[in-house]
Amino acid sequence: MIKKLQGIGLCLIVALSISGCWSSRELTDIAIVTALGIDKEGEDIKVTAQVINPSENAGQTFTTRTAVTTFTSTGQTLFETIRRLTTLAPRKLYLSHIRMIIFGEEYAKQGIGDSLDFISRDHEMRTDFNFAIARNYDAEDIINILTPIEKIPANKIFSTLKSSHNFWAPTKVVQLDELIASMTSKGKEAVLTELVILGDVNLGQNLENVQNVPPYASIKSSGLGVFQNDKLVGWLDEDQSRGFNIITNNIQNTTGVVPCGKNGELSVEAFKNSTELKGTIKGNKPKMKIKFTSEANIADVSCSIDFTNQKTIKKYEKKMENEAKNVIKASVKRAQELEADIFGFGEVLSRSNPKKWKKIQKNWEETFVQDLEVDVKVDVKIRRTGTITQPFMKDISGKKQGDQ
Repeated sequence: MIKKLQGIGLCLIVALSISGCWSSRELTDIAIVTALGIDKEGEDIKVTAQVINPSENAGQTFTTRTAVTTFTSTGQTLFETIRRLTTLAPRKLYLSHIRMIIFGEEYAKQGIGDSLDFISRDHEMRTDFNFAIARNYDAEDIINILTPIEKIPANKIFSTLKSSHNFWAPTKVVQLDELIASMTSKGKEAVLTELVILGDVNLGQNLENVQNVPPYASIKSSGLGVFQNDKLVGWLDEDQSRGFNIITNNIQNTTGVVPCGKNGELSVEAFKNSTELKGTIKGNKPKMKIKFTSEANIADVSCSIDFTNQKTIKKYEKKMENEAKNVIKASVKRAQELEADIFGFGEVLSRSNPKKWKKIQKNWEETFVQDLEVDVKVDVKIRRTGTITQPFMKDISGKKQGDQ
């Protein structure tokens, strides 16, 4: 009898411990937020929440309502403003499914540290969402743009950042842990991908935007915003952003273009890329060695080149190496102009020589700009030239001349 009671008691303990419904919430009681836009509104903070319309996403039937709606409110802190949104939304905002958090440019310039404190502290929010900055616009403008293909705009932006990060290279996926780590490190600064609006902002907020081909407005990701501590201080253009990703070993797949012939161009796909950083400190003078290696395939050619000739291949490998060097050096130069070590050179130096790093750490911002020597080496190998060895553009040109 005692053994039976012990067994029943054990079963009850196990049942209670694995119960997962104590904190459950019904879908009818919550509003699922997919994106937050954070802007400056005078001395206050303005928050725009993109919320899913459940009935518009549940079935395949066409309706005249949008897949998402937005609510905007202002307040003194991010937490207060989000709670104030309940005066507009019919349900409590549920933050566990956020895909994007977007900062407006003006808000990012004054500092995003306070917002990050709430975002990292809040128990409801996961850490697998991405961050970005709205350039020349408020985050509210980005949040309100309706997008084709992806019914939920936050999912569109999330997927765009991921695909451009993997296959284009000037953008970067940044999540919460990396952002905080970069902003708190004494030898590295943070970057976030910029978002811009192409087209008419007002028309982009209407349902007709997803019914028109092409849409009246679209969201593009290109380039990076540079931070110093938690404040936005400037921007990298597309090439400078690609250079940043090369230096930080953040290139998976990208393309490059070099001139060929008189007026032609040669495009390559760089598919296997690796960067090695080495830092040394002699006296109080730091030096960084950047070694970038890449394997590439020929993608398209608009001039006459004989790829059966190894000397020709070596010639264009050299051209691509010089192009990569220029991109890397331009990125470093721009970062020095902004006085922001976004590459983590300081972290590399601190690992290579901790004692000497302590001596230059306090003035690293100044040292990074004035005294840092950077040595760049690039090694590019062309592995495949495609299914044809000689372009047929010359034959086409010759045919046109013959017809004349």
